[in-house]
Order: sequence, then structure tokens, then C-alpha cells
Amino acid sequence: MISANVKEQELKIGDTIRVHSTVVEGSKTRIQVFEGILISFSGRGENRTMTVRRIGTGGMGVERKWPLDGRSLVKVEVKKNAKKVRRSKLYYLRELTGKRAVRV
Repeated sequence: MISANVKEQELKIGDTIRVHSTVVEGSKTRIQVFEGILISFSGRGENRTMTVRRIGTGGMGVERKWPLDGRSLVKVEVKKNAKKVRRSKLYYLRELTGKRAVRV
């Protein structure tokens, strides 16, 4: 199983995670939370990134990428561990709709 350590947290493909990241809007900064399924890791070393996907309003899929060593990452929490994941990239979730797109 493909995994990585981010902020002393063990992440595996298929986990449902909450990513806390800083967002700068003008002179103000705030922490934004994005919750979704970890669908891939890509890159090597300092350039390693993770892709998280969730189903937004109207059933529209939303994906975001973060560098694992990025300064914008504040905290990563694992909400639910994946049960049976046999792939390193879960891109097939992009084609699914409804409850199937969330269940891993």
C-alpha cells in the first residue's frame, strides 16, 4: 500500500482526510479545511504532492493538490482509514457518482 508521512501523520491511499491549510486574502490569513478522499501521491522527494478529492455541492467533484513539504499545510487529520484499496491511484473515482464515489 502506498503511504507517506505528513506532519507526523501516516497517510495511505483511500483514507478520508481533513487538510488544514492557510489561505492568504489580502492582508488577512485564515485556515481553510478541505475534507475528502486521498486519491494519489505523485512526484519524488521535495516535489512530492498529494491529491484529495471530495464531492461538492450539486454533485460536482472537487480536487485539490498540496505539496507534502509545503508551508501552507497546517495539519492533516485522518478521519477514516481505507479498508480495501489495491491501487496506488484512485482515478476511477472520477467516473463514479453518488455514494459509490465516496465509498472506498
